Amino acid sequence: MSIVRRSNVFDPFSLDLWADPFDAFRSIVPAVSGNTETALFANARVDWKQTPEAHVFKADLPGVKKEEVKVEVEDGNVLVVSGKRSREKENKNDKWHLVERSSGKFVRRFRLPENAKVEQVKAGLENGVLTITVPKVEAKTPKVKAIEISG
Repeated sequence: MSIVRRSNVFDPFSLDLWADPFDAFRSIVPAVSGNTETALFANARVDWKQTPEAHVFKADLPGVKKEEVKVEVEDGNVLVVSGKRSREKENKNDKWHLVERSSGKFVRRFRLPENAKVEQVKAGLENGVLTITVPKVEAKTPKVKAIEISG
């Protein structure tokens, strides 16, 4: 593979035309909430799968400590995952070139189905992935009783 140098060719990536389209919203979100730290980390990415035995939630929470995450069940069937990733302490002598990692608070809510055993929820955080397991109530199979036909 060789590197081709271009000259006198329009290079769209050399201009600031490709700025983040959501930049304007980032300045609005903290102002609405009243907390300047509650901006970019608002939506933790979560996968929810259903196995024959349980509902399993996996959330990517890189850089978040176990003490900074809270898992609760509200109103009997709403799973709430919340937490906060603290901003890195800044040194006045440091010169930042790029800041893409986000910090702040996050909250995600999931309405659990009726077959969830909310009293047996388990959660664990390993390698930046929060895994929540909500066991399911065993499906009742209707008992069939054969009736003898007389006559």
